[in-house]
Amino acid sequence: MDVNPVSGALGAEIRGVDLRDIDADFDALKAALLEHEVLFFREVHLTEDEHLALGRRFGTPSIFPVARLMGATEPTMTVIEDGPDSPNKADMWHTDVTWTATPPDYALLHMEVKPEVGGDTLWCSATKAYDLLSPAMQDFLCGLTVTHDNEGFIRRMIEKTGDPEHELVGGLREHYPPVVHPMIRTHPETGKRALLWARNFMRRINELTEAENAAVLGLLGQHVSDPRLHCRWSWTEGDLAIWDERSTLHRAAADHWPHRRVVRRCEIDGSRPYFDAAA
Repeated sequence: MDVNPVSGALGAEIRGVDLRDIDADFDALKAALLEHEVLFFREVHLTEDEHLALGRRFGTPSIFPVARLMGATEPTMTVIEDGPDSPNKADMWHTDVTWTATPPDYALLHMEVKPEVGGDTLWCSATKAYDLLSPAMQDFLCGLTVTHDNEGFIRRMIEKTGDPEHELVGGLREHYPPVVHPMIRTHPETGKRALLWARNFMRRINELTEAENAAVLGLLGQHVSDPRLHCRWSWTEGDLAIWDERSTLHRAAADHWPHRRVVRRCEIDGSRPYFDAAA
C-alpha cells in the first residue's frame, strides 16, 4: 500500500489497495486514516453496494435523520446534487450532523458526476486547528460547551418545500432537539484534542455573554480558514474520499454553478463527543 501525503496539514492519496477486497489491508488503511485524517482513492468507481460494504468495515452505516423520520429502517446513502436549480449549500467549514447527540465517526464520499469546472472539496485538520492555538486560548476553549441545533437545516427545508408546517419540520424539532457538545473534543482512539466546529449548527457558547459569544465564534471562524490547516482535492469521476469526522472539518467549494455535481455519501454511526481533561 502506497501512502502519499497531499499537504503538510492532512490528507493522503492511497494506491495499491483493492477497496472491494480490503481484508488484508484494512488495519494498515485504518492506521493511515487515523494518522492523515482523510484518505483519497482515484477512480475506484464503487457501486452503491460496494460503497456500503466498505463503510461497514468502519462501523454501522448511518440512517440519516430525515430518512429515519420518513420511515427508513436500513442504512441510507445520501446523494447530494448541485445544479442550476440547486446551488451548493455546503461551502462552509463543518463536521457533519452535529445537531444530533451522536454525530458520525466517519464519512465515505464517492464522486458520481464531476462538474465541468470547479467542484473541489477542502478539508481542515481540526486537531491542528487546536494545536496552533496559544496555550492560553486552548485552556479557555477546553472549558466551554456549545449548543447545536437543526434550525438552519430546517430553514433550508422550508425554503425548498415552501411549507413551514411540513411534517418533517415538526418531526426534526421533536425528535432532534438542541444538544450540547464540548467546544474541544477528545478523539477516542488517538487521544488528540480537536475543535468541534459546524458554524451553521452552533447556536451559542453556553458559558459566554452574547457579545463574548460573537467574538469567540468570529475568531475561531477566521482561525479554521487558515490555509496551513487545509488540503484540497480535485475530483475525477469515480474517486472516493474517506475521512475521520472527529478530527476534521470540510467544505465543498461553491465554484461550479451552474454546472451539475453529484456525490454519494455514506456516514458511519458515532458516539457522543466528549472532552477528557486528562488526555
